[in-house]
Amino acid sequence: MLLTRDGKFIRTDIWREGKYLDLWSVPHFLSGMVVGFSLFFLGFALNAALTIAFLVLVAYEMFEVIAQIEETRWNRILDVVVGMASFTPTFLLAPHFNQPYVIVLFIIVLALDGVLSFFGWQASQKASILEGKLRVEVTREKERFTKRRAVFRERWQARRDRHREER
Repeated sequence: MLLTRDGKFIRTDIWREGKYLDLWSVPHFLSGMVVGFSLFFLGFALNAALTIAFLVLVAYEMFEVIAQIEETRWNRILDVVVGMASFTPTFLLAPHFNQPYVIVLFIIVLALDGVLSFFGWQASQKASILEGKLRVEVTREKERFTKRRAVFRERWQARRDRHREER
């Protein structure tokens, strides 16, 4: 984690939020596939499935806003685009494969999505805790610096006053 001159903390781990795409794009891609498989199993028609998938992916991005997950506007937009980009071929290709194969693939993708999301969430929690500790430490150091500066100014003023008196 880095501290900028203006007092902002910047995450440096692999799960940090990117301007456009980031490692979180992988779980969004997998989530699009999970939604595609789910809507296929539920028997939705293409138009209804496209609409539902889009609304689900946008709703998740709205949840991230409510949860105060900081992302750029482009990152939010591309999260939905990536989800839809994986949803569409998944939904369209699933009927062309045997049902048991599609079920196994669905379970694998769902598990992988869950594992990656868990590790990403865990890294975000650690970063949040670290940021809190660093904020406390920076505040303490600022206070210590302010006190030392005040003592230094007092001593400096006393020296100047003594020097003036000696003249």
